[in-house]
Amino acid sequence: MLLREITHRVNNEFASAIQVVSLAAARSGDRNVKAALTGVMEQLHNYARVHHALQMPANNDCIDVSAYLRELCGSISRSKLENRNIELVLVERPFRISSERCWLMGMIVSELITNAVRHAFDRHGGTIRLECRTFAGFVECRVSDNGSASTADVRPGRGLRIIEALAQALGADFQFDVGEDGSEAALMFPIDQDCCDEPKPARRTATDAAHFL
Repeated sequence: MLLREITHRVNNEFASAIQVVSLAAARSGDRNVKAALTGVMEQLHNYARVHHALQMPANNDCIDVSAYLRELCGSISRSKLENRNIELVLVERPFRISSERCWLMGMIVSELITNAVRHAFDRHGGTIRLECRTFAGFVECRVSDNGSASTADVRPGRGLRIIEALAQALGADFQFDVGEDGSEAALMFPIDQDCCDEPKPARRTATDAAHFL
């Protein structure tokens, strides 16, 4: 209840901020000012969409993971990655899990992407790749990057502690490795058998990957 109330208040704050910027843009007679404020307003919308995608679900229905991740990754890309020349690649594999477990997974994915943005890339940018699939009754989710952070620079921080706590709540095994060619995080947890039968493995094609830039 407390988490939902905090989420509701944050949504209201985003809406208030967007309204203030919108009114300022409408009152300005300068085209450059209007354009700048419109950009600020769109950026606030993008951050609000990320927050909306990460809010705790009201019900625990079974949902389409691909659709959820597509919305989440698109919002993250527009709000945090575009201006840093970082490409986010989502490899889509359709399957369904409960909305609560999907939410926990989305929180972990968001934190992993944020950590990569903060620590893995310089001004030249790079690529983050997200791939989730099911096999043998488990969900495997991998987030990798081609960043330049060295193993000597990586120390357990608040971000990884948050991820480990979320993984524990999800009943997941979490591993994180850093090498010379970037880092990779792997999350594995049992699939919800009540949602649906596990889909048959499909051959990978070019249409499996959706690119956000």
